[in-house]
Amino acid sequence: MTGNIDREDEIMTITEVAQYLKISEVTTYKFVQQGKIPGFKIGRHWRVKRSDLVEFIEKQKRGERI
Repeated sequence: MTGNIDREDEIMTITEVAQYLKISEVTTYKFVQQGKIPGFKIGRHWRVKRSDLVEFIEKQKRGERI
């Protein structure tokens, strides 16, 4: 495995996503659990792919409902 991870392929934690969006971790966790922000679980922990988060933001900018 190479050490070069494409920024778009980066995997983010709930805390990182919350900081990025400037919302609470509780709200972020709720959005991911409800499928509003696409995420996946590794064990008990949720993760979000940065490219999916960017797509979520673009949808919000176009006025699509979450």
